[in-house]
Amino acid sequence: MVVATCSVAYSGRLNAHLPLATRLLMFKEDGSVLIHSDGGSYKPLNWMSPPCVTDAIEVDDEQREAGVIEQWRVTHAKTADILVISVHDIHHDSSHELGIDPGLIKDGVEADLQKLSAAHIEVYGDGFSLIRREYFTAIGPVDILARDANGETVAIEIKRRGDIDGVEQLTRYLDLLNRDSTLAPVHGIFAAQEIKPQARTLAEDRGIRCVVLDLDDLRGLDTSQDKLF
Repeated sequence: MVVATCSVAYSGRLNAHLPLATRLLMFKEDGSVLIHSDGGSYKPLNWMSPPCVTDAIEVDDEQREAGVIEQWRVTHAKTADILVISVHDIHHDSSHELGIDPGLIKDGVEADLQKLSAAHIEVYGDGFSLIRREYFTAIGPVDILARDANGETVAIEIKRRGDIDGVEQLTRYLDLLNRDSTLAPVHGIFAAQEIKPQARTLAEDRGIRCVVLDLDDLRGLDTSQDKLF
C-alpha cells in the first residue's frame, strides 16, 4: 500500500491518463493494482486486474528533470494492456499480510430464510407441520417439505427475491413429486422476501401460492417502532 504523488497512463483497449496528484496505490497479493483518490467511494480511478505483472522501469534524464523519481509498469498477461505509474514523491509505503478471507456473508440469504421458516412452519399456514428441510429429489433438493392442515404434502421453494426462474424451478419439483404416490397430491408454495409481479402472476396461474417472508419477524425481532399501526 503506497500513498504517492504520481501520474498514471493506461494504454491498451483504451487510452486514459491521470494527471499529477496524490493518490493511494494498492498492490494486492493476487497481482492486481488499484489506484484510488480520496473520494469517489469504493471505485478506483484506474486499475489492472490479474493476471498481471508489476516491474520497475528505468527513469530517463528528461523524466528526472520533470520530477519523476520512480516508474512502475503493470502489464496484463493476456491482453498486453499496460499501466504506467510515474512517481514524484512517496508519502507512505507499507505492506500488510491479510491472510485468507472467508468471503462476504450476506444477511438474510436463502439458507437463513429456510432455517427460520422451517422452525416457524406456521408462517405458511395454520396447521402446517414440517416433514423435512432439503428434501432431496433426482433434480435437486426441495427447500422445505411440509404437511398442511388437511394432511396433504406441500413443497416450498424459498428465494431472497422471487422471480420467474424460481417459479419454474418449483414447477419442476411439483411435477416430479406428484408422480410419487406416497406424497401426491403435492401443492406448491413460492416464498421470498420480495416476489416480482411477473413471478406472482405465473405462480398463481399454476396453482402455486405465494408467501412473502419477513426476516425480522422470523427472528422474533420487535419492529413495532418502525410501523405506523
